[in-house]
Amino acid sequence: MPRIMIKGGVWRNTEDEILKAAVMKYGKNQWSRIASLLHRKSAKQCKARWYEWLDPSIKKTEWSREEEEKLLHLAKLMPTQWRTIAPIIGRTAAQCLEHYEFLLDKAAQRDNEEETTDDPRKLKPGEIDPNPETKPARPDPIDMDEDELEMLSEARARLANTQGKKAKRKAREKQLEEARRLAALQKRRELRAAGIEIQKKRKRKRGVDYNAEIPFEKKPALGFYDTSEENYQALDADFRKLRQQDLDGELRSEKEGRDRKKDKQHLKRKKESDLPSAILQTSGVSEFTKKRSKLVLPAPQEAQNLMALTNVDTPLKGGLNTPLHESDFSGVTPQRQVVQTPNTVLSTPFRTPSNGAEGLTPRSGTTPKPAVNSTPGRTPLRDKLNINPEDGMADYSDPSYVKQMNDFEIVLPENAEKELEDREVDDTYIEDAADVDARKQINRGHMTTEAKRAAKMEKKMNILLGGYQSHAMGLMKQLNDLWDQIEQAHLELRTFEELKKHEDSAIPRRLEAGLGLEQGRGSQLPDMAAVRGPWGTKAWRLTASSGISIIWRRWVGICTLTRFSRVCMHIKVGKGSWDFPESPLPYA
Repeated sequence: MPRIMIKGGVWRNTEDEILKAAVMKYGKNQWSRIASLLHRKSAKQCKARWYEWLDPSIKKTEWSREEEEKLLHLAKLMPTQWRTIAPIIGRTAAQCLEHYEFLLDKAAQRDNEEETTDDPRKLKPGEIDPNPETKPARPDPIDMDEDELEMLSEARARLANTQGKKAKRKAREKQLEEARRLAALQKRRELRAAGIEIQKKRKRKRGVDYNAEIPFEKKPALGFYDTSEENYQALDADFRKLRQQDLDGELRSEKEGRDRKKDKQHLKRKKESDLPSAILQTSGVSEFTKKRSKLVLPAPQEAQNLMALTNVDTPLKGGLNTPLHESDFSGVTPQRQVVQTPNTVLSTPFRTPSNGAEGLTPRSGTTPKPAVNSTPGRTPLRDKLNINPEDGMADYSDPSYVKQMNDFEIVLPENAEKELEDREVDDTYIEDAADVDARKQINRGHMTTEAKRAAKMEKKMNILLGGYQSHAMGLMKQLNDLWDQIEQAHLELRTFEELKKHEDSAIPRRLEAGLGLEQGRGSQLPDMAAVRGPWGTKAWRLTASSGISIIWRRWVGICTLTRFSRVCMHIKVGKGSWDFPESPLPYA
């Protein structure tokens, strides 16, 4: 039978330290991730341990007298509601319950003056603590188990990675996998050296290996297959039913048009047969429409009965009992009116005496009418409590009432127009400063809200367009560099063009100077030797008795763009020498 591990039990010092470090890294909301570091504790137990013992805000000092008095008072007001009492006192619910039981035991011992050793709340040997989260941690043993050491090393490795990257974990897993492979390889080599051959087990894949087999393959039968008995029927395809409209089905517009045409034909036949009902149907009036009448209910009279029964004086004053309204519906025949003795004590407030019932509440279900042998011309009944409708209180058809005169005339005051003009002219009203500040505050709040919304939208746009902006900045930088290069090239081009103009103008002067010098000194230079050097170079060396040596070189240069000839003249007199600059000549 496999070993069953039940999570829970006494907390150890190692587990407490791991829980503290995990809460520092993962926070107080990811208890499942925190519990994955502790193999013997669940997420609920980790949360309870933190909030019942390890939280730095929990007070673990001695209870003061004020706290004990507050605890006893709140326990009397809210018995068994320790979760409500705990934050008021500043302790945990388990601490409040434990100290309350301690105070009760202390009071009981003081009353009995004897100590009870058999406390049922104390744990007996062999029993499991139901609330280990509220108890101090057990110290770690010197020789810890392998699973505890593995749990500690794993927690240390996971909690050390504070940057939240998977690189270290992936590298560690890769290293463990490589170590496992090398160990298995070494084991197989040692077994093979000992003469034991172990075939490597290959893990069978659950799916289909398309490289090794053919899915849904039907292998043909061995031998030749006789096709003489086959009855093959060719497919007679009806291509007329393969059109697009047949494949798509009927359109909704076509169906609605057909139904509309059918309704028109039906209405036409109905007009021919039954014209009035057709007119009612086309006008939108139903045949059996009937306006519902307003629901009319009698006035509520039970409230008068309750008020009359409540406001009853002592029976020592005499008189009749409390008159009540009859709310039954016994029949349609009129009931006989019983003559009652008037009672001034039981008169309903805010009511004037009615006809024939002085000081009595009128009975429900009967229409107020003048009693027999009553004095005419009395004040009619006025219901100030609005219990009965006004139309049933008095008979206005009595000839003793004065008829109403509806002749009236509206007369405006003499200064009405002037007062209106004065109101329009009077604009000296000054608004209160508090109202102005309130309106400004409201406008400021609206502006702040709009600014926050605009900032959020700007941030979102920056996130969405960040790559495009960086790419655009790079392109702009490249474009600026290219423009700089183009401007530099244009500047160099203009410079060389100016130099070319100066050189072109200086070439004739140099030629004239060279030829004049050659003609003037030609008679004094008797020996002249022509030497052809490499690359087509010609040099004439002229020497004279006066010690002047002139070397005039001319060589042909070939470039990629132009072909030109250069002339250089070197004059040496004694120890001094002069070099004339080179001047390009067009090569003929």
